[in-house]
Amino acid sequence: MTDNARNLVCLISHGIDQEMSSVGFTIASGGITTGLKVSVFLTSSGVDLVRKRAAATTHVEPLEPLAQLIRDFMARGGTIWACTPCVKSRGYSETDLLDGVVISGASVMHELIKGGAATLSF
Repeated sequence: MTDNARNLVCLISHGIDQEMSSVGFTIASGGITTGLKVSVFLTSSGVDLVRKRAAATTHVEPLEPLAQLIRDFMARGGTIWACTPCVKSRGYSETDLLDGVVISGASVMHELIKGGAATLSF
């Protein structure tokens, strides 16, 4: 088994107004719990999730508040990539996003998928 076969990529395209973003980060963290190396690629309105203070108002019961889910995911070693064109189209820059979020094109995700990473979309 290759190292990439132990990778999980979660693609999240929903923003703070959708419960799917909270579900996506809950499942991504669950992957870390099972020993997977998990990366989240945010696209479309998903990039709004990591704009500073944006997720603070979202709480989908019975899950943890979205801001806490994102913080926990990153603290546990999860990687978050924000789609370059999606970030630019919203007028965001790196300083607008949470510390540790990497603005990147989809090629980082594709490299993991080519190597056998599992994928989930939310």
